[in-house]
Amino acid sequence: MEQTSTTIVTGQVGLMWQQVKVPLVVPVLKAMVVLCLAMSVMLFVERVYMGIVIVFLKLFGRKPEKRYKWEPMKDDVELGNSAYPMVLIQIPMYNEKEVYQLSIGAACGLSWPSDRIVIQVLDDSTDHTIKSMVEQECQRWANKGVNIKYEIRDNRNGYKAGALKEGMKHSYVKQCDYVAIFDADFQPEPDFLWRTIPFLVNNPEIALVQARWKFVNADECLMTRMQEMSLDYHFKVEQEVGSSTYAFFGFNGTAGVWRISAIDEAGGWKDRTTVEDMDLAVRASLKGWKFVYVGDLKVKNELPSTFKAYRYQQHRWSCGPANLFKKMVMEIIRNRKVTLWKKLYVIYSFFFVRKIVAHLVTFVFYCVVLPTTVFVPDVQVPKWGAVYIPSIITLLNAVGTPRSLHLMMFWILFENVMSLHRTKATFIGLLEAGRVNEWVVTEKLGDALKTKLGAKAPKKPRIRIGDRLHLLELGVGAYLFFCGCYDMSFGANRYFIFLFLQCIAFFVAGFGYVGTIVPTS
Repeated sequence: MEQTSTTIVTGQVGLMWQQVKVPLVVPVLKAMVVLCLAMSVMLFVERVYMGIVIVFLKLFGRKPEKRYKWEPMKDDVELGNSAYPMVLIQIPMYNEKEVYQLSIGAACGLSWPSDRIVIQVLDDSTDHTIKSMVEQECQRWANKGVNIKYEIRDNRNGYKAGALKEGMKHSYVKQCDYVAIFDADFQPEPDFLWRTIPFLVNNPEIALVQARWKFVNADECLMTRMQEMSLDYHFKVEQEVGSSTYAFFGFNGTAGVWRISAIDEAGGWKDRTTVEDMDLAVRASLKGWKFVYVGDLKVKNELPSTFKAYRYQQHRWSCGPANLFKKMVMEIIRNRKVTLWKKLYVIYSFFFVRKIVAHLVTFVFYCVVLPTTVFVPDVQVPKWGAVYIPSIITLLNAVGTPRSLHLMMFWILFENVMSLHRTKATFIGLLEAGRVNEWVVTEKLGDALKTKLGAKAPKKPRIRIGDRLHLLELGVGAYLFFCGCYDMSFGANRYFIFLFLQCIAFFVAGFGYVGTIVPTS
């Protein structure tokens, strides 16, 4: 009797599926496949273009020092130290207990005439103990003769953008020509200013000199290795190509030096999105200013090593650009100070393909549309779209980090998992939904993890299940597992190998076994 009831229910579900499939599911899925293939081609062309430019740059050695006038700063007997420009160093921080000493110490260790540099620590900390520690550290360096200013404000309006904007209002900043910005975990080498300031001094059209990031904890766990692969491509390819072709790229928010007059002309810091750095860069570029990326100059910093911190960071990095694109696209189109080609580059290449299409196609195509086609044999994805194009895109991305080529499969699976959050954040940014202006400071561990693990371990670390479970990842993982089982049993596409591997990746992330797990005492 029970078997008969089950058979009837199964038959009814099958009949309903057949009735809905042909008139509704098939046309929609076919349209989604065409759309995803179009986005894949756009991303493919973009990656190949950047690959060709990079090869050209490597072959012909077009380094920034050759494209622009660069002469080392020299002493002037008559003028003395006044021959050197006045430089402001800004270090914005918020409850940075583990790393504040590193950044302040590195900034105070910068080589530059002592009377021509001002270190400005912008402390938005809400923890009074940490605030006191930062203030004492600043006082310690001040006692050594360093010109360091400890600045606080009575609110966190505008977050980082608000702190930087407030910092520029102090009277002593009016004497400064340039401002170098370092986040709390960044440690510039002593010669940083000697290598960047000459670009600004000798080329009045340059507004920004950006250095590359060097990751001190890339080998901490598999997740940090995956991040290194993605960010190495960003710095070695995207930033390099933007700098050498259109003298434009997105400011990374840190490890860069700005001409203060360019910041003022562009309208200063704005807090309308969570990517105040990119916002300023686009506005300055529309005023005709040029940017220089110096890939040989590296600044040490820390990658987020916990999955929670990385998810928050990726939400901000994906939501912010999409929201900024929505707010600025018409302003870019109407601008008359830059060429049509540069406007096209900024709108299509920089924003649309890299900040929107790249996220959408990764998740929607490979984690939704492609798996769904196993239920609808009438909808076929051509092999060039399902295999060849993504393979070439992956190889072009991976060459930025040769030492991690053997981890490429893990990187693909991990990037697909993260594309879930990036896609969600992109839609939030475009639609200006609830979390559009959410700003969660990326947690930095510094040496805290080593100290915790090196200390006498507690009997059993307390880990709350709610902090470890991620329902979105588990949901997608379950759907991919179901698709894989169906394809293995009834399908002819042989997608089930990929689907099972990808569902494992989603389950691993969903159960919180990604990144460093910090024990609580």
